[in-house]
Amino acid sequence: KKKKKTTTDICMQPITDTDELILLCKRLEKADFITVDTEFLRDNTYYPKLCLVQVADDEGAHAIDPLAEGLDLQPLLDLFANENVLKVLHACRQDMEIFYLLMNDLPKPVFDTQVAAMVCGFGDSVGYETLVTKIAKAQLDKSARYTDWSKRPLSETQLNYALGDVTYLRTIYRRLSSELKATGREAWVDEEMAVLRDTNLYWIAPEDAWQRLKVRTNKPRFLGLLQELAAWRERQAQERDLPRNRVAKDETLFEIAAHPPRDEAALDRIRGIPKGFSRSRAGKSLLQALEAGMNIPDKDLPHIERAKPRPATPPMADLLKVLLKIKSQQAKVAARMVASSQEIEAWAAEPQTTDIKAMHGWRYKIFGADAVKLMEGNLGLT
Repeated sequence: KKKKKTTTDICMQPITDTDELILLCKRLEKADFITVDTEFLRDNTYYPKLCLVQVADDEGAHAIDPLAEGLDLQPLLDLFANENVLKVLHACRQDMEIFYLLMNDLPKPVFDTQVAAMVCGFGDSVGYETLVTKIAKAQLDKSARYTDWSKRPLSETQLNYALGDVTYLRTIYRRLSSELKATGREAWVDEEMAVLRDTNLYWIAPEDAWQRLKVRTNKPRFLGLLQELAAWRERQAQERDLPRNRVAKDETLFEIAAHPPRDEAALDRIRGIPKGFSRSRAGKSLLQALEAGMNIPDKDLPHIERAKPRPATPPMADLLKVLLKIKSQQAKVAARMVASSQEIEAWAAEPQTTDIKAMHGWRYKIFGADAVKLMEGNLGLT
């Protein structure tokens, strides 16, 4: 008698052949949902290096080796784009970035169990291991967490660890999905998932890279030079697939923007610039970026609004935070999903002019309405 497959069937042999991948994806496209995870490295590169993709449905779990010679991942990417199959991941932002780079699009639809767990009372940014323990009643072997996933062959320990990240996820998804349906909170998760579907999260335009830097001055010319230098570094990092700081550290960009070198020799004297760098192709393009920054017309220079002196946190902010904690615990939802500390403090300081998300929709019902009463003196805390 043929043995019936169970939800614990795990294939320990990674898929390395395109035909085999096509067969797997044909099976998976019939599922209502699949669980997905990745293993990758990013220590020495700009882009994440995908080393393994794990997928599971009710028939079993499989590892796919994207480093295998001749393997075409297109069948898998087509599956990720298939809107009839829900993709379930945990803390999916980094996975989504990898898939965006491969697909020039994002998988859809997607369900993030970390977001769902925050809505279902498991706390703020709950880890996968915690959900495995609390929902699947199992223990994960995390001994392979920090191994080199690019080395082949992968060990049985590595594969067990990797596949564990999708096998228990099936049980976790079913429990959270059922709870969301029972409490009518599915739309709450959809709202958070819409943020993760914004492709701007996963790609940085070089001309915008300067905005990520912690700048201590708002002098327009300095900012114009920094804008060009940061764009130069971003392009170099992308083209050479190197971490940004491997191209040039932030402090080096600040120094060059503050004291622009007039020639190659002056550039080579700057701390953090290798000797002879100015004569390299990268060095010449840096000098061109500097020239472009110097030639920006005054009217087109970027500017940063001076930050207003931050007022002392009003006592009301502390009371609102206590109320938020109480209301979040009562509603079994992570407080951070309702309002952040910064939002509470800003609102308490200027309630008439500050609009926060807690004043709208489901957040208003849970917290905002009582928060208004507290601020108006119509509600007390005991």
